[in-house]
Amino acid sequence: MKAVGVTVMSYNIHHGVGMDDQLNLHRIADVIRDSGAEIVALQEVDRFYGDRSEYKDQAAELAALLGYYYAYGANLDLGPEEGRADNRQYGTAILSKHPILRHENKMLSSCEDEPRGVLHAVIDLRDVHVDVYNTHLGLDTTSRTVQVQEMMRLTASAQGPKLVMGDFNAEPDSAELQLLLHSGLFVNSFQGMRDAYTFPFSRPPEIIDYILTSPTVLHSNQRVIRSDASDHQPIAADLIFK
Repeated sequence: MKAVGVTVMSYNIHHGVGMDDQLNLHRIADVIRDSGAEIVALQEVDRFYGDRSEYKDQAAELAALLGYYYAYGANLDLGPEEGRADNRQYGTAILSKHPILRHENKMLSSCEDEPRGVLHAVIDLRDVHVDVYNTHLGLDTTSRTVQVQEMMRLTASAQGPKLVMGDFNAEPDSAELQLLLHSGLFVNSFQGMRDAYTFPFSRPPEIIDYILTSPTVLHSNQRVIRSDASDHQPIAADLIFK
């Protein structure tokens, strides 16, 4: 396989609401654009959800602002409000500068009220097909452990290079994250970086957002991007598939 480079990002956008409590998708788009990211995994994305996001299809709007392709996965899918036609949805999205060949959202098991899932997209990265998985794992350890096991089964069948990105709600030394890393399927591109704190925004003490890759992928320029456009800081990395 030829060597192909790309910048990727994982970003929990808090349905577009920043630390000033203002809804502003243009600000989110600016963060992505300024980073140079060509493949972006977004969590907490609304689609016709409600007044808090002005009933907009946020994935479609961000893709239009950036000129990117997109895929959306609804983990929460509620009937429309009275007087409206569209279901109220909340979930994850993948934005890509490169064509998305196919995508599917798989639901994960959960012991909590909020449904969780993993959005899988196959992206044509200059003739290299990359399997990209985006997830937002549960808040309790039991759910996350089961969800990680399910993700391992889902991702094991992908033969080419692959990425798992998202908000895992788990620290680097957590048993559930170590379970995923010890599977041999993935490595943490931020491994050993002790200052990769992403949440909450103000002096964030937690590392819960991740970019994981196939072991053969090369990593460089891993960084946390400082922005007040969400309650999470986005993370980005430059990758080379070879």
